[in-house]
Amino acid sequence: MTLPLPPEFLAYPLAHRGLHDREVGIIENTIAAVRAAVTAGYGIEIDVQLASDGAAMVFHDDVLNRLTGESGPIRGWASRDLSKLRLTGSSETVPTLPEVLEIIAGRVPVLIELKDQSGGTGAAPDDLERAVALALNDYSGPAAVMSFNPHMVASLAKRAPQIPRGITTDGYAETEWPDLSSDTLHILREISAFDAVGASFISHNWRDLRAPRVADLKKRGVPILCWTVKSPEDEVQARRVADNITFEGYAAHGAKSPPVRV
Repeated sequence: MTLPLPPEFLAYPLAHRGLHDREVGIIENTIAAVRAAVTAGYGIEIDVQLASDGAAMVFHDDVLNRLTGESGPIRGWASRDLSKLRLTGSSETVPTLPEVLEIIAGRVPVLIELKDQSGGTGAAPDDLERAVALALNDYSGPAAVMSFNPHMVASLAKRAPQIPRGITTDGYAETEWPDLSSDTLHILREISAFDAVGASFISHNWRDLRAPRVADLKKRGVPILCWTVKSPEDEVQARRVADNITFEGYAAHGAKSPPVRV
């Protein structure tokens, strides 16, 4: 069953990895970045990776090197240890998905991207999908899930059928995806799995929004989100095609006042 994307996802610009600003100590995908986005009235896009104990951690990279003083894969650490691991230039640690959802509490939409666990957009054990589904089971606010990996989106259809799902998409230039075969790149570029996995939206690289396949989906009335806009000028260009944007590094147009929860 295909579930429509809630209208909030077209009304609130989505802060990429939360409303982060390293210069003031607010690091991407942290509780601070999530709180800043809610306060500013933006929707939120976050990433999740798998910890060694099966927890869904809000973290973009599959390794710890860029954002911490540690190295190696995040899935080599248990959630209890990641919750104590300080992020570089911050007092923040790596949060779990349930912790982030508790902070958002339905006040703004949250778009959750599941990072590929297969190493090549193939099939893999669905531990991360199960963890995300469990975290969303009793969540009542506007939420949606997506992944570059169509196998993971298909798994989400089984694990979290009550949550709208989409595919994160790209132009898939061979120079930017050197680990994938030409055949795989073609299949992904054509967004061939869209109907099969029950997707109701895409989030596409904003620089490739003129792609014919994007135009085909837009003609069908499919909501087109995009990533990642980094200036007001680029936002103007992206919105000529996209129904909403994921942004970072500036104040996007169209922030809403988050509803007060009583």
